[in-house]
Amino acid sequence: MDEIGILPLFKGVLCHDHWKPYYRYKCTHALCNAHHLRELTWVWEEAQQPWGKAMQDLLLAIRTEVMEAGGCLPPDKAEQRRQDYRRLLEKAEGECPPPDKDEGKRKRGRLKRSKARNLLERLRDFEDDTLRFMEVEIVPFSNNQSENDLRMTKVQQKISGCFRSMEGAKIFCRVRGYLSTCRKQGMTATFALRLLFQGKNPAFMDTG
Repeated sequence: MDEIGILPLFKGVLCHDHWKPYYRYKCTHALCNAHHLRELTWVWEEAQQPWGKAMQDLLLAIRTEVMEAGGCLPPDKAEQRRQDYRRLLEKAEGECPPPDKDEGKRKRGRLKRSKARNLLERLRDFEDDTLRFMEVEIVPFSNNQSENDLRMTKVQQKISGCFRSMEGAKIFCRVRGYLSTCRKQGMTATFALRLLFQGKNPAFMDTG
């Protein structure tokens, strides 16, 4: 992560899945709620804890409201939703309590927590990072776009096992990066490649 030369200098908002090494970087953080939705599905369906479904519904409702509001909620609405979020987590404490402290007296180290409890504590302790999308217009609800951009690289590795050379890996990433950027600008891959073979730049790259 350091060698690629982006995150050590990054000063914007980093949206990620709460992998702890990301928090080493001194930037603003936001948590991917697509990951939260998947984990909450497990809490509801497998652990049989209703708070998982309620939190899932709340996050999706906030996402819809943010989209309808044009990218972020007004301060009064955001504060209302923040209070809804906190009340739901307080209720969740009854359904998913912390480990028995008496058990900790008989064992050394941190008490083991269930997957549901770990998620609850993350949502509680990283409230600002979880809800940043509703108050800051540039912050997305999830980091799925970045994962989509990386997916073809991982598919290539899965099929071939590896890249045969570093130069080949760089060429692959350069082509995929070009196509991904063109797609985000509303351009089809076919048209983007045609321009490339003609030695022309897409209009959005024309600085003249």
